Amino acid sequence: MSNHRAEILSQLLSKIEANIPQKEVKNPSVSNATVGWQLDHALKVFNAVSEWTANSNPEDYKYKFNYWRTILLTSGYFPRGKVKAPKHVLPPETVTSEDLLKQLETARIHVGKLKSLPEKAYFKHFIFGKLSKKKTLRFLEVHTNHHLKIVKDILKK
Repeated sequence: MSNHRAEILSQLLSKIEANIPQKEVKNPSVSNATVGWQLDHALKVFNAVSEWTANSNPEDYKYKFNYWRTILLTSGYFPRGKVKAPKHVLPPETVTSEDLLKQLETARIHVGKLKSLPEKAYFKHFIFGKLSKKKTLRFLEVHTNHHLKIVKDILKK
């Protein structure tokens, strides 16, 4: 992983941290979820994807074209409300600052670990298929940014 990509991910994690004090804010015209829900979900995905990638067998990676992966990761945009999050990355009913900070610490450790993974380390996404390390990092960037944009819109009043 390039240092540039690591820096982008680190900056996104810092933006998550900066929004933790507003975790209780809700704006139903934007989302039925709170800021805390958005942050928790983004961190759960970040950590789950990072762990999956770290535990993948690079020998099992084989490129296969995927239309939606190509369009959405290239554009850097995920449409809102089109995909339901898998259960294992759904936030709890009550999101605490302590839990967000703990997940944030884990995510920062993952950024460092992702750097040393082989290029064919991968993550298997339920829509996009197998994502190489490079595409996995792009997915983490786009997904995290997607939820930070929702947070920004929730906080606009």
